[in-house]
Amino acid sequence: MMENMIQTSPYFWVIIFGYFALVLGFGSFFARYNKTTQDFFFSGRRFSWWLITMSIVATGVGSHSFLKYSAKAYEHGFSSTMTYMNDWFFMPMFLFGWLPIIYYTKIRSIPDYFERRFNPGVRVLATIAILGYMIGYIAIGFLTMGKTLEPLLGMDLYTIIFIVAIISGIYITFGGQTAVIFTDLLQGFILIFAGILVFILGVNYVGGFSIFWTVLSPEFKLPLAHFNQPANFNFVGIFWQDGVAGSVGFLFMNQGLIMRFMACKSVHEGRKAAAVNVLILLPISTIVVSNAGWVGKAISIVTPEAWDASIKLDHVFTQVAYLITGSEVVFAFVIAAVAAALMSTVDTLINAVAAVVINDVYRPLVKDKDDKHYLKVAMIVSAGATAVGALSTVFFNNFPTLYEAHGFFHSTMTPPLVVAIFLGIFWKRYSTPAAIATFLGGAILMWIGSVYPQIFISPFDHGIEFNPDRPYTYIRALYNTLVCTGSGVVVGLLTTAPSENKIDGLTVWSLDRAREIFKGSAPNDRPGKAVTAKWNLKEGDENIVQFSIGDMETMGADVGDMVYLADERKWLGGLKSIHSIYGEPHTHDGLVYITKSHAESGLFDSNRKLIAEKEL
Repeated sequence: MMENMIQTSPYFWVIIFGYFALVLGFGSFFARYNKTTQDFFFSGRRFSWWLITMSIVATGVGSHSFLKYSAKAYEHGFSSTMTYMNDWFFMPMFLFGWLPIIYYTKIRSIPDYFERRFNPGVRVLATIAILGYMIGYIAIGFLTMGKTLEPLLGMDLYTIIFIVAIISGIYITFGGQTAVIFTDLLQGFILIFAGILVFILGVNYVGGFSIFWTVLSPEFKLPLAHFNQPANFNFVGIFWQDGVAGSVGFLFMNQGLIMRFMACKSVHEGRKAAAVNVLILLPISTIVVSNAGWVGKAISIVTPEAWDASIKLDHVFTQVAYLITGSEVVFAFVIAAVAAALMSTVDTLINAVAAVVINDVYRPLVKDKDDKHYLKVAMIVSAGATAVGALSTVFFNNFPTLYEAHGFFHSTMTPPLVVAIFLGIFWKRYSTPAAIATFLGGAILMWIGSVYPQIFISPFDHGIEFNPDRPYTYIRALYNTLVCTGSGVVVGLLTTAPSENKIDGLTVWSLDRAREIFKGSAPNDRPGKAVTAKWNLKEGDENIVQFSIGDMETMGADVGDMVYLADERKWLGGLKSIHSIYGEPHTHDGLVYITKSHAESGLFDSNRKLIAEKEL
């Protein structure tokens, strides 16, 4: 058994724990940027696109991706990449619909949007749905790490999960969103490099690319799975489960991902981050998370004596990494990369759970407290979310593999909320009763379908063979999406449409109005350029900065417009930056007057100039 094959020395664990110490150090360092709940959850909306891009990669890949896609790649070959390449299909709707709405309306959470769009009752339903989604995601992350370390430690799975949960929770609890983003920057690079390294070392292990390519069967090298065969891995099923339920869920209802984009300094920066991720980094990530399975299959053919044929599918990645690295140091680095992926996904979601609990549950019940109180409670909630996620691994461990667990999770948890978001954004007639019908009516019909799959789901099976042990594992996502959509559309057509005032700025049909709400007045779209200026302090605490007449003209700015000021060191990515308002100008070009609170919030260096640009 593989558990008896993998022997490690103290050096291995020194590297592993050294990495975790580095992560904890990041969390502790960036805790100083958490002065408000706005900082803790959204990092003050300050970061550049490239920081957010790497954070998205680190979050999206996740440790579960390494294990579950390696398993499918080992079973089914190159078509495993198909499960990962769906985001491009829905990206335009995100970039030009959902992203500007959530940014310009300054929502604190996805449930917050539902209260504004509908009423407090729908917010409650959305809160329940989003918390269930995120806790499940956290649980899968912890379960993944447990399964990764299980063959190395020889310890009980749940003991490992307990230890990992404690380590994960510490830096997230104190570091907040800024810690998450900057650790993700490091972790994103590490996991991409490690994934590529595994492929290079793996190909070398089997004797070179020519041998690697030759020993794999033609069927193994097909880029797409068969349309409807086999029952547990086919093109149409993967599209509905991983594409619609999975990718759309990740883009539109993953509070953790949403908080990434809300940490951008502008909508434009968020769009750049998303576009670079989908067009460049996502294809790379696809190879990164799948190639261990391809290499494992080649090893099993070329050197069958080295391969443990009885291996659990969820352990393919670990065994491949152990065989090909040839060095305990390199092996430790690869495992640390998986740990990085775990941390990158889990840290995001734990922080997101805290945001939802504070803004959608705690604030409505405990009102009129100062921001420091809510910040303290947010840290406590982060610790609690970590504990609940760890306990929830018991449920997901009942599935044969992580892929099946994650698939079930996507198919059952995402359809009601995703459908409600889509209809809320794109259909002005979508009413409060219709939204309630989507959640409650959809849930009832989903449950009926799970009880009687041959009656209710089979009409949508696309010819997929019925498996009584796992009935319609994949196509269930299509059925669930359709019944949720149908419930909402029927009730929407039968009820009175909401007034224009009610949905002002909350649909794609009123984005101009959303921009106006964001600014508090009509946006100034006059073109301008960024300026670099020295800064001096001025009296008062009013959120106003003062530039020269000439500098404001260069920026195309008027008094009352919004301005973004950042440390001139662009490699900081906006870490030291603030948002403010243009006040009355002065006559000294190249100089900006800011308040003491501005300087403290931005942690500005008196010896460094600031780069300023007009927002909107």
